Amino acid sequence: MEDQASSLRNMNRAKQVKVIAVTGGKGGVGKTNLTLNLAIASAKQGKRVMVLDADLGLANIDVMLGLRVDKNLSHVLSGDCTLDEVLVTGPYGVKIAPATSGTQSMAELGTHEHAGLIRAFSELQTPIDMMLVDTAAGISDMVVSFSRAAQDVIIVVCDEPTSLTDAYALMKILNRDHGVFKFKVVANMVRSEREGRELFSKLSKVTGRFLDVALELVCIVPFDENVRKAVRKQTALVEAYPGSPAAKAIAKLAERTATWPVPTQAGGHLEFFIEHLVSVHE
Repeated sequence: MEDQASSLRNMNRAKQVKVIAVTGGKGGVGKTNLTLNLAIASAKQGKRVMVLDADLGLANIDVMLGLRVDKNLSHVLSGDCTLDEVLVTGPYGVKIAPATSGTQSMAELGTHEHAGLIRAFSELQTPIDMMLVDTAAGISDMVVSFSRAAQDVIIVVCDEPTSLTDAYALMKILNRDHGVFKFKVVANMVRSEREGRELFSKLSKVTGRFLDVALELVCIVPFDENVRKAVRKQTALVEAYPGSPAAKAIAKLAERTATWPVPTQAGGHLEFFIEHLVSVHE
């Protein structure tokens, strides 16, 4: 395992892939939709982007785009194919690593299966600049593992009390148990910029009192009826309605993520990201 880890670190230094986890602590905050549109907006701006559908038991990114998926990560783990062979291509060349839907076993992978993912990702041939990880809802060990291993963690919140409490609970676990102290916040589906800033202020006040964390409001995405229209069309918002308010906000977020630094040490690439994931369960 140590020799393998060493080779993965060397690969990390050569490739330097930016890894961003998009999470929220609860369902219904628009996390997956944001991830998908951020990926496509980044690709439109010239980045080679991959999306890892990390909701391993309830995958839905491919469904949102109406893409046909013949094989997924479960086939990679079983040895039926390589990771490159399961990738599907979305708009503007975005690569999607699809998980399975309705498969409990994929949501409860053990150390052996995680080691299989390491081997799969270490052999990835598809060149990428950025990987966005769409985590599952909740604060399960799997969500925490993906979040703590990424370089940047985007917390998506909306104007609902449970959204704030669940986001706080996730940050508390990541901060106190795993030493994560920087979080980037997206206020999603808000009625105005003022509402978005007030939402961020509420979250900042409670974390400021009880946690040692630094929060940064990186985007305010307004409520936009075009989001629902795009979902019904199985098309990304930034592709179907690029001039809509929400699409413009996400495009600006894509520009902003491009300025976030990529670490030159271990932790800056997908392989080491998965390696971190395994180490949590050993």
